[in-house]
Amino acid sequence: MEKVVILGTGPAGLTAAIYLARANMKPVIIEGSQPGGQLTLTTEVENFPGFVSGIMGPELMDNMRKQAERFGAVFKRGWVTNVDFSKRPYKLQVEGLGELETEALILSTGASAKLLNIPGERVNIGRGVSTCATCDGFFFRGKKVIIIGGGDSAMEEANFLTKFASEVIVVHRRSELRASKIMQERAKDNPKISWQLNKTPIEVLAEEKGVTALKVVNNETNKEEVIPTDGIFVAIGHTPNTAFLNGKIDTDETGYIKVIPGTTETNIPGVFACGDVGDKKYRQAITAAGTGCMAALDAERYLEGSSVHDWSVSL
Repeated sequence: MEKVVILGTGPAGLTAAIYLARANMKPVIIEGSQPGGQLTLTTEVENFPGFVSGIMGPELMDNMRKQAERFGAVFKRGWVTNVDFSKRPYKLQVEGLGELETEALILSTGASAKLLNIPGERVNIGRGVSTCATCDGFFFRGKKVIIIGGGDSAMEEANFLTKFASEVIVVHRRSELRASKIMQERAKDNPKISWQLNKTPIEVLAEEKGVTALKVVNNETNKEEVIPTDGIFVAIGHTPNTAFLNGKIDTDETGYIKVIPGTTETNIPGVFACGDVGDKKYRQAITAAGTGCMAALDAERYLEGSSVHDWSVSL
């Protein structure tokens, strides 16, 4: 039986692993199908503190993993298919590993950005295609970019991108936006934002240097059109990676894990959540790492027999 198991190896899971390993808790970290999380799909990361000249996303994740391993964290490759929270120790069914038992569990499985699944999209992530304006907007200073989506997130990211880009083109497959009225008005009042509505993206066009255009179908004429661009931001939402929990933990209506405010504690004692799996607002590497630290400290306190709430009061 393990003291603590961590699911996920993004910034949240790896930070939790570092803290718990240093506390001699010997954490076991289960890597899923994408070790390192979303940062492994990113090229240069310039907004993570401590790296003056930036660092490549995969390198940052590899460094964090090695740091955890240095203190005794154990990494195993597998895929959790079922959980049993009915009694302690908790049981995890892990494809490739069998059954694991643990006294405490940290959920840091993240959230996956929804993609269009069109030709040229996935292969050009990091080469002009992005799912995070806050992360990558700086790289498009003075350039022309497209943002795909019609909800509040798309409008917010379109406005954000105007701080850097010379022009931001909003492409949406419907003639009307889904965003709230106030978010639409902010975007429409921005002189740097133009509109390509009622057009469905069908292909990302790129050359050796990166993205060059987006091919769309005009839904009114049924004809194909090509919109030249230096970058494409896909803003059609995220899906928290919580399906494997099968409803056995409290989530909101969109699947994000609920935690008690001010902690990482879920409704199941000894089960903690950190990173993007419970955060649909910030979704940054540094905020995920911060909650990973919180989850490790909460789990350590729990394993020592103290309530997370007692700890917060004593502080």
